[in-house]
Amino acid sequence: MGSYQTTDVRSSPQHPHAAPDLVMNFRGFLGLARPPVAVKNHDFFHLFCFFDFLDMPTQLTSYRRKERAAVCGSRRMVTAWLCLSTSVTTGTRAAFVRHHASKSGTFASRSILSSKYTLPSSRIRHSLCTLPASPVTEYDKLNKEQGLGSYAPAEFEKNIYSWWEDSGCFQPDAKQKPNDNEKKPFVIPMPPPNVTGRLHMGHAIFVALQDVLARFHRMRGRPVLWLPGTDHAGIATQLQVEKRLISEGTTREEVGREKFLERVWEYKTEQGGHITRQIRSLGASADWSRERFTMDKDLSEAVVEAFVRLHEKGLVYRGEYMVNWAPLLKTAVSDLEVEYSEEEGKLYYFKYMVEGSDVATTRPETILGDTAVCVHPEDERYKDLVGKKAVVPMGDGRTIPIIADDYVDMEFGTGALKITPGHDPNDYAIGKKYDLPIINIMNKDGSLNSNAGNYNSLDRFDAREKLWKDMEEASLTIKVDPYTQRVPRSQRGGEVIEPLVSSQWFVKTEGMGAKALQAVQSGDVKIVPQRFDKIWNNWLTDIHDWCVSRQLWWGHRIPVWYVGESGESEYIVARNEAEAREKAIAIGHPESVILRQEEDVLDTWFSSGLWPFATIGWPASEGIEGSDFSRFYPGTCLETGYDILFFWVARMVMMGIELTGKSPFSVVYLHGLVRAADGSKMSKTKGNVLDPMDTVTLYGADSLRYSLVTGVTPGQDIPLNMEKVEANRNALKDADEAELTQLAVSGPITEDEFESFSLPEKYIVSKCHELVASVTSDIEKYQLGAAGSKVYEFLWDQYADWYIEISKTRLYEGLGGGNEKEAVAARRVLVYILDTSLRLLHPYMPYATEQLWHHLPRTPASDEQAAHALMLSDWPQMDDDKPLVTSTEAVTSFGCFQALTRSIRNARAEYNVEPGKRISAVVVASGQLKSDLEKEMKSLVALAKLDPESVSICETGSDEAMAAAEEDGVQLVVQDGVEAFLPLSGLIDPVKERKRLQKQQEKLQAEIRKLAGRLQSKGFVDKAPPAVVDKAKTELAELEDQAKKVETSLDALPV
Repeated sequence: MGSYQTTDVRSSPQHPHAAPDLVMNFRGFLGLARPPVAVKNHDFFHLFCFFDFLDMPTQLTSYRRKERAAVCGSRRMVTAWLCLSTSVTTGTRAAFVRHHASKSGTFASRSILSSKYTLPSSRIRHSLCTLPASPVTEYDKLNKEQGLGSYAPAEFEKNIYSWWEDSGCFQPDAKQKPNDNEKKPFVIPMPPPNVTGRLHMGHAIFVALQDVLARFHRMRGRPVLWLPGTDHAGIATQLQVEKRLISEGTTREEVGREKFLERVWEYKTEQGGHITRQIRSLGASADWSRERFTMDKDLSEAVVEAFVRLHEKGLVYRGEYMVNWAPLLKTAVSDLEVEYSEEEGKLYYFKYMVEGSDVATTRPETILGDTAVCVHPEDERYKDLVGKKAVVPMGDGRTIPIIADDYVDMEFGTGALKITPGHDPNDYAIGKKYDLPIINIMNKDGSLNSNAGNYNSLDRFDAREKLWKDMEEASLTIKVDPYTQRVPRSQRGGEVIEPLVSSQWFVKTEGMGAKALQAVQSGDVKIVPQRFDKIWNNWLTDIHDWCVSRQLWWGHRIPVWYVGESGESEYIVARNEAEAREKAIAIGHPESVILRQEEDVLDTWFSSGLWPFATIGWPASEGIEGSDFSRFYPGTCLETGYDILFFWVARMVMMGIELTGKSPFSVVYLHGLVRAADGSKMSKTKGNVLDPMDTVTLYGADSLRYSLVTGVTPGQDIPLNMEKVEANRNALKDADEAELTQLAVSGPITEDEFESFSLPEKYIVSKCHELVASVTSDIEKYQLGAAGSKVYEFLWDQYADWYIEISKTRLYEGLGGGNEKEAVAARRVLVYILDTSLRLLHPYMPYATEQLWHHLPRTPASDEQAAHALMLSDWPQMDDDKPLVTSTEAVTSFGCFQALTRSIRNARAEYNVEPGKRISAVVVASGQLKSDLEKEMKSLVALAKLDPESVSICETGSDEAMAAAEEDGVQLVVQDGVEAFLPLSGLIDPVKERKRLQKQQEKLQAEIRKLAGRLQSKGFVDKAPPAVVDKAKTELAELEDQAKKVETSLDALPV
């Protein structure tokens, strides 16, 4: 066994470039062993290193991670590792580890240091060291040659992703070729983001969660199709182009539809692609070879086909209905595109000329569209007025009826409600109920029309001011009060939404909704978490017809042709104009009939509702065996935010069942919204919006992904704490480094091999296999956050804290090693646990685990695999019917060992034993526990820092046990049947301890006298606030208690 030493070269005269002003501390633990087989013509050493990097500033960016110096002789090879980092502000630093081989002598340490660099902070986003460009088959070789440095994701994430994608790792058959016995494909459609959008945290969470599912099921041997794509985002995209036109001094109406659409396509080409590149940077293993866009030719044909089929089923109609109208965009918008904000407004009180009746409103301009005044039937103030007529203020003498309905709140305003069916959804319902006329006073741009009389052509807000002024002059006003109201605003344009009755195209949803409702009730579709079932049921049992027309030019133009030069009374629904003409001729029109296509386009949600099946070949591949549609539909899981459960998810289910006869997926997994660390909603006005790309630049994609996913309980919002992200990043940055070239993991440890292990090996393998079963079950049940946290906890709490420390007693002679069988088992288990853990962590942290895994010994990839990649390797448990081997007895016995170790450590801490001091101990146990503890004596010595010459394990009830109990010392009751006795003389030096306690006693007594005197002072007690006096009394009691404990400790010391 060789020795090792660490040489700090920061101030070494041989290294003029070393920087003395930056400190990096690290500890190296080296294990050396001969390999079991010869590789080619070389015998070689296996260097197994665990490095703890301490006090490394987070702003460090790697310049050159490793330089390797080798001295070879007599077919021996020794390796020196130089860990070199570059600070953004202070330059280079290095620490050099030199290994001396016992049989080949020492060698002179050499290091190759680059010149000092100082980097501006603006360049922190850029990688300073990347793998050179090379064919995808070179990745293994290049990664191995470059080696592992501290965690610097910018240096390897892009290269790994390019290798995955170029190798075809994201395609459904990347792991294995299609066959008759293949597992059922796992299909997850990616929610299509806006094609011209930019990544936000909402995108980041769905990418992270969906990629966990995709990578997990891919490793488990299922063909995985994670189908990506983008949405044309009708309103958002058109709005941006219209803004450009306005800045150029023109409008879309002036340039015309054809030219405008050319500009939109140019904008899409210019701005599109950014978001998909950003999604790639997060590690999304989506099959980009199948990337779709909702305006692709075949998807556009699918949209037309869906509309035509729904019309043929009698589910599409044209009618007048109250819609959300966006005057700036001049289109109807969906409820999703309306945001409500609490804003200060006014409540206007005015008179209706019927025996002095008063009315209140927040929108005086709509008075001109009133068609009734409504009061509560039990309101004594107005009972006599019901059935009479009222004169509309400033309405040129127009009269309207006074009606009674219990919808009216008698306590609000005056208790009399003006009814404007053309401009308020509630009034619209009352108007329908009482067959009131509907008067539209507004143009599509928000100005008033001719129905407003003298206010024609005025902007709605200007009309409000002028109308109120005129009413004041006519003595029709009473007062104006401040009033906070919920104002609906366009999500895209920001303008106040105007409720407006308009002729639109609608899809009947009652029958489709009933089918979607039944799909969840029958279990055909499962919603995770289940509590959203109730919300789903409530919405679908009270569903309204869906307005699918939008007054835009960018989007799927509605496949309707009106007959004749004008008018909309007769129309034909067809797949194209040729088919429309055929249908027109068939019903008696001449061949020269004029056909005009509907100007409106379909709601973006209409095309998005077809996403799960249109993207894989519907309708063209219907009934074709072996097609993507037959293989990948229905899908498996739809993962998305709970906020679009109705607007998108419900519509996909309705459309899928109606058009294909099947639910489009079997599971709907809903995640919460990403919120700020304090739980508040992220918003630009609050300044708490986090750009995921900034986070990735600072901490790496893996850290962000892991933080988001492990913060997730299905359906709950995620408070994103950046300190947690940084902690996860630092955990990777300080990761131990292993140079291993053997012991490749080819499958789970078998029962025969397991039985050959000693207790610690059985324990850690059992805990690892329990972890595998638990994580597998959790992910299958969509408990992704819990699964990810368990892996992290296992690695730190079990593997690092316990087994790695115990393995040193097997590998190194200075710590009790020397038994070749134990050493081989330890190396086997170390690699096996690390390999298994990397596989379990891979869905959460794909980049770092892939990078590390290539430095472990690996079995060759199968001929069917697209690449020798961790993402295509087997999951630790491929078959649920074959549980991995574990031992409850080993876990219980080792639990006793852990409890014993902790008890001794706690006693050392309580008695302030110096960290490096080794103490005596007598452990009392019986039966199998005694035997197990005896076998692990050297491990106990190492972990509890005991003196190996004065430690014994004796039988319960033996003379040695009784003698230990009578000796002056500390008794530790570990568990039933297991005790430990620590001689007090070994824990402390009585003379030194007495001096320390006496000094502490004097200090406490002085503080007690001072505080007691203060409390005895009448001036203090009478003048000081009661809280201050009470605090002083509490502090005095605490000091007196401490003094008693010190006195007790002094009395217990041997004289």
